[in-house]
Amino acid sequence: MKVDAKDYDRYGKSIREVEVQWDIDDLKCAKCEDKPCIEACPISAIYKDPNGNIRLHDTCFGCVLCRNACPYDAITMVTNIAEPIKENVPNINIELCRACGACVHNCKTGAIHLHSEGSKTFSEIDEDKCMRCGYCYRVCPTDAIKYGEILPRTVKGGKAIVVNHKKCIGCMTCTRVCPSKGSIIISKTLKLPYINPGYCARCEECMHACPSTAIKYSSRKRAYAQYSKIRTSDTISEIVDKDISKLSHNIARMDRILHDLSIEFSNRLDKQNPIDVNPDVFEETNFLTELKFNASKVIDKKFKDITDEDFDITRMRNVIDSFPPKRRIFVDANKCIGCAECLALCPVKNAIEINGPSPIFINDNCVFCGRCVEVCRFDVISLIEESFMSDGDNIYYISTSVNSERNGKLYLDNSQCQSCGVCVKNCPTESLTMEDDFLKFEEDTCIYCRQCECLCPVNAINIELEVECDSEEVSNESDEDLDSNLDS
Repeated sequence: MKVDAKDYDRYGKSIREVEVQWDIDDLKCAKCEDKPCIEACPISAIYKDPNGNIRLHDTCFGCVLCRNACPYDAITMVTNIAEPIKENVPNINIELCRACGACVHNCKTGAIHLHSEGSKTFSEIDEDKCMRCGYCYRVCPTDAIKYGEILPRTVKGGKAIVVNHKKCIGCMTCTRVCPSKGSIIISKTLKLPYINPGYCARCEECMHACPSTAIKYSSRKRAYAQYSKIRTSDTISEIVDKDISKLSHNIARMDRILHDLSIEFSNRLDKQNPIDVNPDVFEETNFLTELKFNASKVIDKKFKDITDEDFDITRMRNVIDSFPPKRRIFVDANKCIGCAECLALCPVKNAIEINGPSPIFINDNCVFCGRCVEVCRFDVISLIEESFMSDGDNIYYISTSVNSERNGKLYLDNSQCQSCGVCVKNCPTESLTMEDDFLKFEEDTCIYCRQCECLCPVNAINIELEVECDSEEVSNESDEDLDSNLDS
């Protein structure tokens, strides 16, 4: 039996990975008129190209029969075969075998031969010669060859064995006693065993060993329906798991991209003359000055450069909006006179140090509340917040100069809160407390420093700042992206 190349996909690939490296000496090949290599190929993987030269399809599995048939030694072929996935050789069900010889003719190592026993003739496999390529059971027309220690007694008719999942306790005893490999499978969704009726030999070993009597006989139709349903559910689950894994990977990549871009953008802004900065949106209130730059194209390009994937960045809005702001505070040492007025108002102990008349020094435990900026009479303290925000199909990079203590509204989501207490421990005004694993908030003492919002690992805290704009200007170049707006 010879398989056409167009039918090769119907049989699938072998269960072992095969890498074939071949080369043909066209000068030697041109001397040959009969081309016996073409007839020698069992799957029509060898052919003539439009120039009359011999070439091989990708379906070639490296049986070297063409090389052996070549009278001019024009074909060079190296076949690398991986270790077998299953150690056992295929088994032949002599009740189904019709001794047609298809497996014998197509076995590339000569491991299969016909054997007569009494009135029956059937195929037999030499274990020492078998390379476990799986090709024999793909060409068998009666499905008599399969992998596993024993085979089904019949392919149809009769009853079948099923697992009653209402009684099953998940001990997996059945999987250990089953002699037919591939017959009992563990469902990824149910986490319980189920039986493939096509492989089950109905030896009843699992039925006798089951401590909860969950395994019983059922109609073959019902058994196949159960198998198909669970198999489909597992397949869908596998696809979803892959999507979730990919999404999680993309979220981690996006977080890294936003972090790197935040630093890059802020450095470029620091180097520019303020009069040359042209934001897409400009907002100014009593306590902050906000610059918005359309960063959609920059982020999209950066993501594709790093991941080599086309991905709709707007699908990552939740990640972008929950990205914690990068906050920085500066002191102009040339102008600071060390008056210590800021020190008196700072809510965090030892956040500001002074050794008058030297300039003040702000430590890492600063919560960026803005009080020191507001009280400084000489404008020597600058507080900058940099973040990202999604708006429709656009993603904005926001650079905010905080001029004073903020006002706003704090929202708690106790359904998200994990009661870790990190916000309570770091609140400078003790506005947050934990009672019976329940987070509580005191609005009167909150200074909206956003420290809790930045530290919360599950985004259970959200602060909306009051925005009462004194003026707002929208740049005429709103179609420009941040890359051109910040071009230095």
